[in-house]
Amino acid sequence: MTDIRVFGGPTTLIEFGGLRFLTDPTFDEPGDYPLGGGRFLTKTAPSTIDPAELPPIDVVLLSHDQHPDNLDRAGRELLTRVPLTLTTPAGASRLAGTVRGLAPGESVTIEDVTVTAVPARHGPEGCEAVTGEVIGFVLTGDGLPTTYVSGDNASLEIVREVADRFGPVGTAVLFAGAARSGLFDNALLTLDSAQAAEAAKILGAAKVVPVHCDGWAHFTEGRDKIVEAFTNAGVGDKL
Repeated sequence: MTDIRVFGGPTTLIEFGGLRFLTDPTFDEPGDYPLGGGRFLTKTAPSTIDPAELPPIDVVLLSHDQHPDNLDRAGRELLTRVPLTLTTPAGASRLAGTVRGLAPGESVTIEDVTVTAVPARHGPEGCEAVTGEVIGFVLTGDGLPTTYVSGDNASLEIVREVADRFGPVGTAVLFAGAARSGLFDNALLTLDSAQAAEAAKILGAAKVVPVHCDGWAHFTEGRDKIVEAFTNAGVGDKL
């Protein structure tokens, strides 16, 4: 059984194999958050939980550290209080404390759960020099339903790679929202709703939890659009 609570943006509590995993912690108040170079992202809604209200977290799954909608000031403070954070090798080199970098394909086992880093591409092909390293995660364990956390990924080809190795999955936590920021001629930086529905089919997912689709101005498709797309694709019962 995988129990999941969504707190807004990409921040999700996953209880799996007796452990608590928190994805991409973001708890700062609404406002403008700089990206550098005069660019910024606008947060439009607060988190639905104060970090002080969280239960003890065993592991943070941080898809990437370089964007404030995936790791903010309050999230960085939380990292200092958790036993382990898993993220990209580049992110681990920038973050202090109990942070470990995983390249795609690398795994770490914590008690009865194995966490494997999988690829993610935060935009169109060739975007990495601009958007930076990003990873997703797959959680597995004996007798446990495989859980996939996509991270900020805009590539269905990568979803197929994950499905080929790990599918079918029990739960897919899909970072959707059709994020766009003006980069790459306004190309998608994450899956849009129709792609998320297709990803659910590719993965053979029994359950899909859409995240990264509310709380920020550059998320251009919200939950209503996701429900519509999944319903139209015949997988509305997966949500």
